[in-house]
Amino acid sequence: MHLCWSIANYSILLYRRAAMVLFLLCIKAELDGVESLSLLRTANLCFSVRSPLNDDETRDKVAFNPSETLEQEESDREPPHHFRVKWEGSKKYSTLIVLDEEGAKAALKKLKKKGKKCDGGEIDVPRDVTSDDSGNYVPVLAMECRGLEPHAFHPMGNEFRVVSEGGAAFEEDVDLSEGDWAEYDEENDCAVSISEYESKIVAV
Repeated sequence: MHLCWSIANYSILLYRRAAMVLFLLCIKAELDGVESLSLLRTANLCFSVRSPLNDDETRDKVAFNPSETLEQEESDREPPHHFRVKWEGSKKYSTLIVLDEEGAKAALKKLKKKGKKCDGGEIDVPRDVTSDDSGNYVPVLAMECRGLEPHAFHPMGNEFRVVSEGGAAFEEDVDLSEGDWAEYDEENDCAVSISEYESKIVAV
């Protein structure tokens, strides 16, 4: 019985290494005077990743740009990707691909047909966080990963765009690394702020 259990679990682990798995970065925050909070696809994003076969094998705070794929050799069979790592003892790279809107829609459509759900509700396409979402988790980024699991997101201060209820846009120094941010909308004479920011990454 123990041997059968071990073989079954080993097979599952090998599948997790070989299969593409969809991960969603979800964020929530309290918005005050803010119409929308969006994740910029042109900024460097910082994540910690780990091996699906060994939680102790990690790469902490690695950065990549969703608008730039890595250079590949002509013989490389992997699709274009934004980050890769080769774990100890592995002959192949593990890869991460940031999906654009159409790619995310296609991936989620396949999963929805299988009845997959995320965080107690229907899985959703990444989008901006709006004032109506205050306090609720919203998916803002979709990633397809093979052989690695992103498990933590680390804001660095240049990856978010805020639009006030008056329409003013803030893209510089929107730093949520401490969980909050505040600014003043001079055009509309009102304060804008974000508080109680949290993030999580969920596998779909």
